[in-house]
Amino acid sequence: MKLLNGSELAGYIKERQRKEAQTLILNYKLKPSLAIIVTIDNPVINLYVSLKLKYGADLGIKVTVYRAQKENIAQTIEDLNNNPLINGIIVQLPIFDITQTEQIVNLVSPIKDVDALSQNTDFSPATPMAILWLLAGYNINFEGKKVLIIGRGKLVGNPLFKTLKDSGVDVMVADRKTKDLIKEVLASDIIITATGSPGILKGSYFKPNAVVVDAGVASEEGKLIGDLDESVYLRDDLIITPKKGGVGPLTVCALFENVLKATRKQNKLEQ
Repeated sequence: MKLLNGSELAGYIKERQRKEAQTLILNYKLKPSLAIIVTIDNPVINLYVSLKLKYGADLGIKVTVYRAQKENIAQTIEDLNNNPLINGIIVQLPIFDITQTEQIVNLVSPIKDVDALSQNTDFSPATPMAILWLLAGYNINFEGKKVLIIGRGKLVGNPLFKTLKDSGVDVMVADRKTKDLIKEVLASDIIITATGSPGILKGSYFKPNAVVVDAGVASEEGKLIGDLDESVYLRDDLIITPKKGGVGPLTVCALFENVLKATRKQNKLEQ
């Protein structure tokens, strides 16, 4: 088994970003800043927020958490859109009512939408960016490969499918309507899963030497669980993300890449 260790790559990226943030602070007197809007309280959200707070502090980027309720979230977003000291805004998902997700994220200004969830965003989504960084970092290319994305989510599946399709990759998406998921997985060379359904994929589903990227996250008994069953990790012929330290660390990196980009663009310093 070969592990796709995102934590290793993240260390290099983080050091570059730290230097870039310090250049903005020292040379241009700019303090890059990120606002995180949280509407519900649960362990997964709290973990993600704490990771972003720590990462921002390590870079010298100011990260502020805003707790918002249904009745004041629109005003909170408007205030942050109009605040020149805020460079990036994310609405931490899920929100209080998932049916209102699209309506809420579209209130974020496109030039501050560093999660890339609004219709006219200026940025690339963080998790798809992280997945592509991870694969590129281990010299895994898509040429001549059949790629399967499992899950059509707004954060991962849909934007990643669009990016790969636009690049000419042979890619398809499987979801709950897929009649024979096992058949599709067995026929694929690179499988990227992001369903948030713990252990949905078993070790017997994959062809020899397949590349498997688990970007799914769910909370089970207070622990974060991916889409891969334990039996997958008993295979010794797969190229696979570890249980911890795969896509996650690079997703945080990608988010802050967008914060730095937003800071440059808003101050006419875009490279």
